[in-house]
Amino acid sequence: MTAPEATSEETRAGAVRVRGLTKSFDGNQVLHGLDLDIAPGEIVALVGTSGSGKSTLLRVLAGLSRDHTGEVEVPAEQAVAFQEARLFPWRRTLANVLLGVPPGTLPRAEAEQRARDVLAEVGLSHRLTAWPLTLSGGEAQRVALARALVAQPRLLLLDEPFGALDALTRITAQRLLLQLWERHRFGVLLVTHDVHEAVALADRVLVLDGGRLRHEVVVDLPRPREHGSADAARLAGHLLHHLGLDA
Repeated sequence: MTAPEATSEETRAGAVRVRGLTKSFDGNQVLHGLDLDIAPGEIVALVGTSGSGKSTLLRVLAGLSRDHTGEVEVPAEQAVAFQEARLFPWRRTLANVLLGVPPGTLPRAEAEQRARDVLAEVGLSHRLTAWPLTLSGGEAQRVALARALVAQPRLLLLDEPFGALDALTRITAQRLLLQLWERHRFGVLLVTHDVHEAVALADRVLVLDGGRLRHEVVVDLPRPREHGSADAARLAGHLLHHLGLDA
């Protein structure tokens, strides 16, 4: 069945509630009776090996995959960003971001001002008229993030959003995400292969294996978190162990 309308008070406040989610492709079961809760304003990272079902779960929550069974409640105000920026090359930066405004919700002038404001938040006020092919990888990903945030989501779904960036640009993008989260307090589900990124960003890290949530790590470390700190390294090592990737 498809996801029901998000009508509960908690869901309207930005919570995610999933019960018994099962999803199959061509007779192959990918998600097995999965339960998941994300509190309003919480950052949850989802890690797992390739084929574990991470992106499938995110696509179900985003409403991009509807042939599933179980209960799925998500906020109506949500947005998604992927590893590829997916910008339209024939639209300039501002026009790409405007595509994130739900149709018919704002007058054109107000929508354009909101897009300008969000681009200022991600540090791209000077690139409003740039064509996508002239943007660096980090700039393109910031435009994609702005396009997601212009809808003022209660839930942000991120599928490996920094995976294609070089190491230094990736750290900068992670810090930007946290700055935006501090300001707006949207909930986040972050799909990532990088356990160090998961520990750096999340309140909780969930290990998905074979379509089942096998383990949870609470990241009880103050922000901002330093890459390579002893506590962060310990938690990352714990996650690697549960992924079967011990050094």
